Amino acid sequence: MRWNQPELTCSNETDTSSKYSYIDFVQKPVEIYVFIDPLCPECWSLEPYLKKLHVEYGRFFTLQPILSGHLNTLNRDIFDKPRRLKEIWEKTSSRTGMPCNGDIWIDNPISSPWIASLAIKAAELQGKKAGKTFLRKVQESAFLKKQDISDESVLLECAKTARLDIREFQDDLYSQSAKKAFQSDLKLTQEMEVDYIPTIVFFNQKTEEQGIKISGLYPYDIYVQVLKQILQREPVPSCKPPLEQFVRYYQVVGTKEVSVVYDWGAAKTERELKKLKLQQTIEKIPVKYGTFWKYIAK
Repeated sequence: MRWNQPELTCSNETDTSSKYSYIDFVQKPVEIYVFIDPLCPECWSLEPYLKKLHVEYGRFFTLQPILSGHLNTLNRDIFDKPRRLKEIWEKTSSRTGMPCNGDIWIDNPISSPWIASLAIKAAELQGKKAGKTFLRKVQESAFLKKQDISDESVLLECAKTARLDIREFQDDLYSQSAKKAFQSDLKLTQEMEVDYIPTIVFFNQKTEEQGIKISGLYPYDIYVQVLKQILQREPVPSCKPPLEQFVRYYQVVGTKEVSVVYDWGAAKTERELKKLKLQQTIEKIPVKYGTFWKYIAK
């Protein structure tokens, strides 16, 4: 059975045109392609900014993750150097604040990264939202839990957590449909000359102007500036939902993600999260180099 996520809305919003949700409406003028790899620590570190962009301006755009395959091709040789990968992950974690447990490359190395990409495309066959939820669970499994995301049992557990139709997912995992979808992403990566991940490309679907491409990880304000430029207007950010609603929607969030989305310092972020913990609304998930929080269903 598939999971219908609750709509994320602002409780004190009076102007209905300013309400926002994570539903992809056809009328949204902007399309954003995010070129990623599920094992790229910088792509993982982009998550707080994508969440904030959705919360504040999600009513203006649809977002589509594109699997670039770069870690499967351009950096194939690095998979023979686990200590180097561990170092890259942990330096990225230290620099960005998003926990990456590099011990995976020593303790439980990922043998076939392309299988995870194929699984993400299989999940997308159940809908864009299902694909995004599954992608997030795959990233959590790798970066937080040190799990081999090329292991089919791990992928099945991610599918269960993402509330996918498990039988359908198993049928689609190695199907021609999933393979064609993955090949389509690789082709788009090549056509758009994406040679670095993460890369974000903004398009205005209502004009014939070229899109704007940003390669690498930048401060949040840069993404907002580009969105304004592509919209050719100054959009007003939507108000933020209550923290409990935010965590309930995503189920698992990092302290860094909350801090970025709500513009809170470290002390206030910890204080607000501990309030929810005392109310037994969330539970703490200690991870290497940081903390994540899981919503407790009532």
